[in-house]
Amino acid sequence: MDGVPTDMFRFTQGDRAELYTAILHAFSEAGERMETALGLDDVRDRLRSVGWFGAIEDDDLARALEQLRNWKLLDVVQNQAENYRTASEYERRNLRYSLSRQGAAAFAGVRHALGALSSSGALQTAVLDAIAVRLEGLAVALDDSSDRRVFTTLMELEGHLEALRDNAKRFNGELQRLLRAEGADLATFHEVKGATITYLEEFLTNLDQRTHMIAARVGRIDAERLHRRALAGADLPPTAGEAARADWLEHRRTHWESLLAWFKPADGGPARVEQLHTVARRAIVTLLQVLDRISESRRRASSAAADFRELARWFAAAPAEADLHRLWSTAFGMGSARHAHLGHLDPELVPANTAWADAPPVEVSALLRSSGRTERFTRAGKVRDVSAIKAARAERARAERAELQEAWRRLATDGEVRLSAFGELDHVLFQRLLDMLGRALSASPDSTGVRRGATSDGKVELILRQPPDSRGAVLTTPRGRFAGPDFLVDIRVTGGRS
Repeated sequence: MDGVPTDMFRFTQGDRAELYTAILHAFSEAGERMETALGLDDVRDRLRSVGWFGAIEDDDLARALEQLRNWKLLDVVQNQAENYRTASEYERRNLRYSLSRQGAAAFAGVRHALGALSSSGALQTAVLDAIAVRLEGLAVALDDSSDRRVFTTLMELEGHLEALRDNAKRFNGELQRLLRAEGADLATFHEVKGATITYLEEFLTNLDQRTHMIAARVGRIDAERLHRRALAGADLPPTAGEAARADWLEHRRTHWESLLAWFKPADGGPARVEQLHTVARRAIVTLLQVLDRISESRRRASSAAADFRELARWFAAAPAEADLHRLWSTAFGMGSARHAHLGHLDPELVPANTAWADAPPVEVSALLRSSGRTERFTRAGKVRDVSAIKAARAERARAERAELQEAWRRLATDGEVRLSAFGELDHVLFQRLLDMLGRALSASPDSTGVRRGATSDGKVELILRQPPDSRGAVLTTPRGRFAGPDFLVDIRVTGGRS
């Protein structure tokens, strides 16, 4: 992207800035009426139509036009088609001026800046509804309508999206300035903030429903097909080459990505309209808090500032220095007494509304003034010796590990055996075997139909195959009998059997 010329807006500075701006305005209005070139007399007439009524000589106007030409804001050509009767008429009517491309861009920039300064942002649900309608129209037009209809609907959609973006940015800026506003008249301040809260609440009503509807309709549209058909219906001039067509398509893709960012981000992140929703709700809370503070300040008989001013008058009227110290201690409570937080031993005997002067005294420890503590703390007791407990726990853990290793040793097989071969088992061994069977059966079989289960430490593995026949297995335990398929199992323990 090329940079903006440094002297493009030079006409907006200096003593003759208003005249230069009026001249460019005159050429812009002439262009809207399909008048591409103006002479000196035409420029003078146009200046009156744009609101310039100052007296100006022909030489001054010619110098102003020449200056704008030197700044490349105007183009000048000679009018060879006229018949000139005198030399003065030739000098007056020979030169014809027209707005250059840079001049048109410069005046458009000034007009946009003035519009931004004078306009105010808005949160319009009608714009959201219009975006939803245009998206529905695009979905229908892609199937039934002509390319020109697709193009015009897409342009309308981009216009509504641009309006939503600009209005949201301006309104958010004005909202933040309103939240920071200080020193305004309280009545006006209260009225404006109250109206803003109502406005925000109306905007947030059904905002989620509108957002979901727009996101759903965006998902129904094929963006690449849409842009191809819109390009076919744009009727670009024959002079536009492939570069111009590619640039046109790139602009459309940029606008579509902006639409996705607002309502249905491709990366799955939060949509910008949700951020706008959050800002609006946070602003409502902040405005309500400010309104509460304003209302509270109106109800108070005096404010903190008034209290300090009254205290300052008391200090100024104190007769002696001792009175100043006494007043300071009373006002700010910076004395050394630390017993104000203490309560009576039995608070139920003293009503809460009892004045301090009438309440019974509270015992205050002598240590409170010197050390800030109400009790004397002695040395902490000795830490209990827990070495015996740790040793007993370690011995119990070793016994449990030995018991577990013995259980796996007894369950280990020298190869593949049937489940019925285990016959009779004590309850602990049966629980271990049943746990391993459950692990193997919950695993997926490999290509040969083998299932594998292992302990969490990987030291014991059970390999299980389906039984070759329909025989059943019955295992007997002290607590009952277990019946099931007679699987082929192979239990392997690291290190093998002893």
